[in-house]
Amino acid sequence: MEIGIDSFAGASVDKETGKVTDPVADMNRLLERIRLADEMGLDTFAIGEHYKKNFLDSANAVILSAAAAQTKNIRLMSGVTVLSAADPVRVFQNFATLDLISNGRAEIVVGRGSSVDGFPLFGYNLDDYNELFEEKLELLLQIRDNERVTWKGKFRPALKDQPVYPRPLQEEIPIWRGVGGTPESFLRAGLMGMPLMVAVIGGQTERFRPLVDLYRRGWKEAGHPEEKMKIGLHSLGFVMDNHTEAVETYYPGYARMFNNRAKERGYGEVRRSDFDAQSDERGAIVVGSPDEVAAKILRHSEALGGVDRFTFQMDNPYLTHEQLKSAIRLIGEEVIPRVKEGVAV
Repeated sequence: MEIGIDSFAGASVDKETGKVTDPVADMNRLLERIRLADEMGLDTFAIGEHYKKNFLDSANAVILSAAAAQTKNIRLMSGVTVLSAADPVRVFQNFATLDLISNGRAEIVVGRGSSVDGFPLFGYNLDDYNELFEEKLELLLQIRDNERVTWKGKFRPALKDQPVYPRPLQEEIPIWRGVGGTPESFLRAGLMGMPLMVAVIGGQTERFRPLVDLYRRGWKEAGHPEEKMKIGLHSLGFVMDNHTEAVETYYPGYARMFNNRAKERGYGEVRRSDFDAQSDERGAIVVGSPDEVAAKILRHSEALGGVDRFTFQMDNPYLTHEQLKSAIRLIGEEVIPRVKEGVAV
């Protein structure tokens, strides 16, 4: 199983004024963590895509390209590219360029995204939410698979025998479909032969098993080679030397993050009892000591019928740069060896 980290490139924000305080330092610290992840032997590092002042990841391919020039082995990917609000031609060009800079280490995860801030910013109608994504995904895959493209759709000018450059170093840049809980998305990913990245940020991971099996069914029905199927799991996570320290350090920022989201979307406030339930053995949140975290990753994989990649989403407004670096070291030195050995403690 591959192990990686996903980041939303959070910015430091003054609690009193709400202003971003030092985005240059924030960006440099993020690049330092990516370098460390590479040195520690992690397999992947992904940067998300958001359009709010407390995130610095709206141009994730640019950040990944900077990281590519400073790393050697780690695969660099989006997490996710909000394809509905993007131009597939430009997405491909950006990641093909990243692939050249990184010597063939680029990957793309495309999704609708849980945030819709990009729609008004780029002039798209939310009524076209699903149709936009499917049309643009079709074009992106066609560009990936063909140097010259002839294509016609509803939301973008047609292409007639149009070459798209640069071409990547990899013969085929991996394009994953990022999914939440919509059955049709799981099935369609399988039918299209796309690797699947499942975001499980709440509840019990095992409840996603029927959806993942739906993906497997679609893959099989479409006749894709079984050995090419890949399933990834994205979960909130954090590692420290012992359970109590990890939970008590992680929870305050978690509560702030999800309470802010609750205010925006009209949800109820986060309760500590809910967090404790979600960070227990069956819950989605992967927080604890290296032994506990490794064991939980293995249990999650078993619950879903086997996963090929697990990624930690460790962004948290109250975690310091040093705490995040320490977690990366623990993942590389202690969690990964346990997961590779399949030792659930």
